[in-house]
Amino acid sequence: MTHTTARQWRAVRAGGPETWELAEVEVPAPAPGEVTIRVRAAGMNPADAKHVAAENGQSWPVPIGYEVSGEITAIGLDTEIGSGPAAKGDEVVAFRVQGGYATEMTVDAAKVFHKPEPLSHPEAANLLLTGTTAAEMLHVVAAKPGETILLHGASGAVGVAVLQLAALRGIHVIGTAAESSFERVRRFGGEPVAYGPGLFERAVAIAGDVPIVAALDAVGTDEAIDVSLALVADRARIVTIVSPSRAKADGFHWIAGALPDSARFRDAARAGLIAAANAGTLAVPVARTFPLTDAPAALALLAEGHAGGALALVP
Repeated sequence: MTHTTARQWRAVRAGGPETWELAEVEVPAPAPGEVTIRVRAAGMNPADAKHVAAENGQSWPVPIGYEVSGEITAIGLDTEIGSGPAAKGDEVVAFRVQGGYATEMTVDAAKVFHKPEPLSHPEAANLLLTGTTAAEMLHVVAAKPGETILLHGASGAVGVAVLQLAALRGIHVIGTAAESSFERVRRFGGEPVAYGPGLFERAVAIAGDVPIVAALDAVGTDEAIDVSLALVADRARIVTIVSPSRAKADGFHWIAGALPDSARFRDAARAGLIAAANAGTLAVPVARTFPLTDAPAALALLAEGHAGGALALVP
């Protein structure tokens, strides 16, 4: 079987982007149950850097990146992808993979789905990590049609996905954001509220006589957690994706893709998110793309928390 080579970002030891290298790596020919993808865009998420920031018993070097969009260049014998039969040249997305910051990669075919036609490659490459996270957040707090919930970080990538999924289900979302991002929150179906001192009172005023029954935290600040605890009596209806220490101390949910229950839910959610994107009811706003060679600079912008949308690497 033939092999090709690709460029791929890898962390050679635990730490920040200073420990990364853009290496030439071997791309094995796909075995049965695998496909090879030419990467047209790699999605970026803070989790990419967190994964290689600590030792965690990993064997170095560790490839970076969980999500890609591209086209199939080779397919294993008698192999179907996650969305069904596929052929060389098909445009696809893949999630959850390891090593997406690359020009080409061979992956488990079950993690590959046909790319939603309305989305560009940079958009599609950012669909599933944020989308499955948002879907799980709504699931964990058991948000129901007609209810009002509070979302911290409504203008971020995960927040925008939550807003859209909630709107599809008839859930009213009050979303925290900077005033400069209020229009973005409204555009995706939420009612914005400024974070900062007085957040509790402002959220209550917006909700009026309707109780805020659940809180979703994509920020992790003490303010976000404290206001959530003050507003929501049932701690089973509070979830964070960024503050495990507060979740443990205060008795509410923390979810993360590395947790077995989260991984199972998110894998099961992929097909529904792709269907929503194909139907035009789930958008993925991308603020900027970067060349693959600029991955460390792009990640630094993402870490600042004010990128204004998703970021993608384009080989």
